[in-house]
Amino acid sequence: MEFAEFAATAAEIEGESADIATTELVAGLLADADEDLPILTRLVQGRVFPAYEATKLDIGPKLCYEALARAAGRNVAVDDIEARVADVGEIGAVATELDLGGQQGLAAFGAGSQSPLTVAEVADELAAIASASGSGSHDTKVETLFGLFNRASDAEARYLARIVLSEMRIGVGEGTVRDAIAAAFDAPVDAVESALQVTNDYGNVARVARDEGADGLSDLELTIGRPVKAMLAQAGTVTEALEDWETAAVEWKYDGARVQVHDDGETVRLFSRNMEDVTDPLPEVVSAVEDAVDGPAILDGEVVAVDGDGDPLPFQEVLRRFRRKHDVARASETVGVRLHAFDCLHADGRDLLDAPLVDRRDALDAVLGDTDAVRSTFWLADDTERIEDIADEALAAGHEGIMLKDPDSTYSPGKRGKHWRKRKPDVETLDLVVTGAQWGEGRRATYLGTFELSARTDDGYAPVGNVATGITDEQLATLTELLEPHVTRETGQRVEIEPAVVFEVGYEEIQRSSTYESGYALRFPRFVEIRSDKAVADGDTLERVERLAARQG
Repeated sequence: MEFAEFAATAAEIEGESADIATTELVAGLLADADEDLPILTRLVQGRVFPAYEATKLDIGPKLCYEALARAAGRNVAVDDIEARVADVGEIGAVATELDLGGQQGLAAFGAGSQSPLTVAEVADELAAIASASGSGSHDTKVETLFGLFNRASDAEARYLARIVLSEMRIGVGEGTVRDAIAAAFDAPVDAVESALQVTNDYGNVARVARDEGADGLSDLELTIGRPVKAMLAQAGTVTEALEDWETAAVEWKYDGARVQVHDDGETVRLFSRNMEDVTDPLPEVVSAVEDAVDGPAILDGEVVAVDGDGDPLPFQEVLRRFRRKHDVARASETVGVRLHAFDCLHADGRDLLDAPLVDRRDALDAVLGDTDAVRSTFWLADDTERIEDIADEALAAGHEGIMLKDPDSTYSPGKRGKHWRKRKPDVETLDLVVTGAQWGEGRRATYLGTFELSARTDDGYAPVGNVATGITDEQLATLTELLEPHVTRETGQRVEIEPAVVFEVGYEEIQRSSTYESGYALRFPRFVEIRSDKAVADGDTLERVERLAARQG
């Protein structure tokens, strides 16, 4: 398929406000895809690679602007594009008005005589950019991306630029693609949903739905070594849980980072909640799994930082270990980590997603045998006093609180629902996306010191306040190092930051406010932690902010 055809359909989708019509347009695109079907299921969502792959384009705004400026000609500079994006609000519209094409460079030789861009070519070139590494990788990426922009029409450039920066903005999410696959190939939606849960691969599911139908979809299974999304919890109370389930499965809630363990019987691999491979930074977890697990198996669990006595350390210590790429052995001498496995998704050659929690727990116990080295706590309780006792024990042990789970619930990857509920004795918190900051003053002048926080909306992000409280100098240094690569514009002390990092923030109250675009402001916000286990798509929505404000009365 020519990329121009994809861009034309994307424009139609962007201009359509009705969900049903949007799904029909996506279904039509997929039905006409032929061999490009796997690629198109991703591009229409603004993705280049399958969700389970750790491969990233690693193209920031500056690099994209540099490639666009070169393709636009001598009279356009990177600063011009940066300023225009600030005015317009998004890169696609700016790329459209640049009158690209016809410039010279290594990637542009013969551009005028080349055939139109195809979807496959774009995917191949972006994959080449992702694989570029080493001292010359920046120039290679710019040259390759320049070559694509130099061949692109205005309409093609609009969506190419958005794909490159993961800002597709046409209103197509995972649910839309799921429904479109079902509609395009006359497959049951629940069969497509189940296949997506076990494969986490929209392209492959679409191909199977087209070529093999419902029977082929039902044959798809979990693959050891390929992560799936983690099942998520919502906030809840003990009373609500017992009213709904009569008996609750109760677990300690650990102040750690989510990990999915894949053991094929020979090799252990660890994946974060964002499905990134975190095997290398956690060698002691690998060793513990090798000693404890009778594989093959896929486990869900939490990694907690511990001191020399085995007592839990703050969440920030876990983050340091996850980010560690060098001197891992030395880091493990200072801060140890321990796995608490609490669920089993696959064991003894069987997928267990559809099994009740109590049966998955039995499978976990069978996989772990007699060892408690990586086993999490687990009780079944039907009265509030017993559950409160368990909560007190969790807090006394240095953990956050408790989790409440429906004993009969199945495992639903990527779903946040009423079957898992987290109960913490602390104040309510929000997971908000950092969209701006200000440089500090005095001894903090070299650090970003005040951070703009935004809630997700249907078409972007809406600020709800700034946070500067609860952050140590050491944390400011870490936050500055983390956020500086995502700065898109700087005016005086103020910087704008592309959405890439999530903060957990506590607050005293949510107030109505005309100061912020959201219409709300956090009263006395305080920094709790970086949620590196969360993508910006997992940040809290403005709708949740509104619900919490309404709950205050």
